Amino acid sequence: MKLKILAIGDSTSNIYLMKKFARNIEVHLIDFPKKGVDKTTTGKDGIEYFDSLLISKQVERIKKIKDNYDLCIAVPWAGTRIAYLAGINYIMYFVGGDITNPPFAKENKNYNFFEKNFYKKILDNAIACIAPMDEYYTPLKKYRKDAIRLDRIFVDTELFNEKIQPIEFKKEKFTFLSAQRFGLEKGMDKIWKAIELCKSDFEVLQVKWFIEDTTTEKFDELSSINKKLIDEKSDRVRFIPLIKREELGRYFAGANAVMGQMRAGVQGGIEREAAFCKKPVICYTDPKKPNIVDGEEIIPPFLPKSNEPQEIADIIDKIVESKQFRDDLAQKEYEYVKKISDPELVSKDWENIFVKVFEKSKTLDRKLSILDRFMSFIILKIEKIYIKKFREKNISTWGKEEYDRLIRD
Repeated sequence: MKLKILAIGDSTSNIYLMKKFARNIEVHLIDFPKKGVDKTTTGKDGIEYFDSLLISKQVERIKKIKDNYDLCIAVPWAGTRIAYLAGINYIMYFVGGDITNPPFAKENKNYNFFEKNFYKKILDNAIACIAPMDEYYTPLKKYRKDAIRLDRIFVDTELFNEKIQPIEFKKEKFTFLSAQRFGLEKGMDKIWKAIELCKSDFEVLQVKWFIEDTTTEKFDELSSINKKLIDEKSDRVRFIPLIKREELGRYFAGANAVMGQMRAGVQGGIEREAAFCKKPVICYTDPKKPNIVDGEEIIPPFLPKSNEPQEIADIIDKIVESKQFRDDLAQKEYEYVKKISDPELVSKDWENIFVKVFEKSKTLDRKLSILDRFMSFIILKIEKIYIKKFREKNISTWGKEEYDRLIRD
């Protein structure tokens, strides 16, 4: 039996890649409206988009199509909110910071008592909760003792592979490409200090993609933190425009090496994708945060193992000065990401999880308590309050004409 999976939301493209590469399940992904994407049709990649910003309309759509599917997987918190309100069973998949500071956390000041209770019920009612790596699995385990850890995570090997043709761009010296978002979260302050300690000659190309300021490239509109980082950057760092995702692999191939994050101690999508292109990637790796693959602990081979500026500088100099060192590092990183991000292996892990969850749940319809029904009723009734609350922000994102269309009853 080929399970049919309804997926709601996809902030990091993991569900899209599941849809693209998994062969033994059938995935239908319905995502939230995105600027520049056709609102009325299914996109070229087979992704459906809600045609409204109204939660009530999104819930109606899920209720209309739910009987066509065996299981639902939803991304917190927007996707799981819709699944909960639609009265269906759902799997929650955490891949970002949604569980490190959840809406219901006591210290989270952005939500009132009613909202916190609502989001806690969303977590409690999930039929399964999944997260990768210590960074997300450990906090999830605090709230769900039955949390599932899945460290394998997709890389699109059609866009990122060792045979991809490099793009030609101007390089006057050894060139690092930094395609990650720019900000303290990625350890840019550590990188700046390390660059000043380096003895070798090189250049870093940093894309204009700012944490907290993802909608602008204008200096005057940036946060004070990002402005300070820009003011303090080395002359060895040069900003370049955003790179289209379809061309990113070619840029990796054209660079001499890739500069990754120096804060969290784990690898993100940028680092995994670059490693699949067999490029040496510098990325701080905390040896106390191993991955678990097929029951075995694996410490990623990415260097350095400390994010002290001097250690970062030493690795940068070795990368620049020794072809043997960077070739050996690139090979080790490539072998590692093949174990953890090969689409065939990731697909098998997901297919096994879906089969086990389906055997336990058997139905997509959730048993609703009186409290569940009451809470759903209240949330949908006060929807207009939230529409007003975020009106100005949404108008600045969509433009007034498009915004008015997206909230039309």
